[in-house]
Amino acid sequence: MVKEIVISRPDDWHLHLRDGDLLPITVNETAKSFARAIIMPNLVPPVTKLTHVKNYKQRIIKALKPNMSFEPLMTLYMTEETNPKEIEEGFTKGLISAVKLYPAGATTNSGSGVRNFEKIQPNLEMMAKVGCPLCIHGEVTDNSIDIFDREKVFIDTILEKIRTKNPTLKVILEHITTEDAVEYVSSANENLAATITTHHLAINRNDLLAGGIKPHFYCLPVVKRESHRLALVKAATSGSPKFFLGTDSAPHLDDDKESACGCAGCFTATNTLEILAHIFEEQKSLNKLELFISINGANFYGKKVNMEKIKLIKNDTPTLFPKKLATPRGKLTIFKPNFETYWEVKSE
Repeated sequence: MVKEIVISRPDDWHLHLRDGDLLPITVNETAKSFARAIIMPNLVPPVTKLTHVKNYKQRIIKALKPNMSFEPLMTLYMTEETNPKEIEEGFTKGLISAVKLYPAGATTNSGSGVRNFEKIQPNLEMMAKVGCPLCIHGEVTDNSIDIFDREKVFIDTILEKIRTKNPTLKVILEHITTEDAVEYVSSANENLAATITTHHLAINRNDLLAGGIKPHFYCLPVVKRESHRLALVKAATSGSPKFFLGTDSAPHLDDDKESACGCAGCFTATNTLEILAHIFEEQKSLNKLELFISINGANFYGKKVNMEKIKLIKNDTPTLFPKKLATPRGKLTIFKPNFETYWEVKSE
């Protein structure tokens, strides 16, 4: 039985840090384990200009503790008014690593997102030209479409058109949740990849809904049935270069999660690696964990794999994590699946 593994320090290819007095807490939780992360731009107001990108990055770096090493990889929030020249400048100068596309109304703080996808075609053409990746929240927002079907409908009616019109555009279909998405990404060319979250690998819609609603399991895209979770686990543990970790760790205060709103998001930054080690061990795929969390994403984004190493050690007793983090504005609950984890991260 494997009791320890040593791997390259991982990256998170989809992360929400928020801003203000939450930022010093969220960024340092991530920096404990991750070397880099793609930072989501859906602040209030959103990060739609390069000046916003520069200022937000400065705030992130300032919030890091002196002993923490972490590189925020910034993104630009695409609107129907985004100027292609700003994308070109941002990417060629290294100010951004990707552009984020939210369908308007699909998730938290996405109201400024895209409604008419024809209007962003000049942006997509520029991105393809300069090699800038497109990160997509892949759901339609039509209320006539069942919430459990919105990812598949997005793939069929929007994503396929985008990729057909822009065949050289690098696209990341983020936080996929369905077997349909796994099959679509697997069968596509090398310009399409997908991120998978910790929580979508760990829970299904029974965990969310059976026996009462669990607000700290609520996220968007919403978790699906068990057959879809198993398809995600198979993809993540396969070693395929098309799939890599994007935690979508999204902090919401308990007062916002445990309310009539029940804000969408799971905060997984604290214990993602321990949870994933458990899942990969269950699948007898610990030898593929480094590919999923440290190598595949870096390769797709054209980044060097981190030279620093971390060690994961398996203990005989469950690993203990705090249930909540204290913030200046209230408590923040750490995601905990319905199983114990026995793995622990050690710096190498």
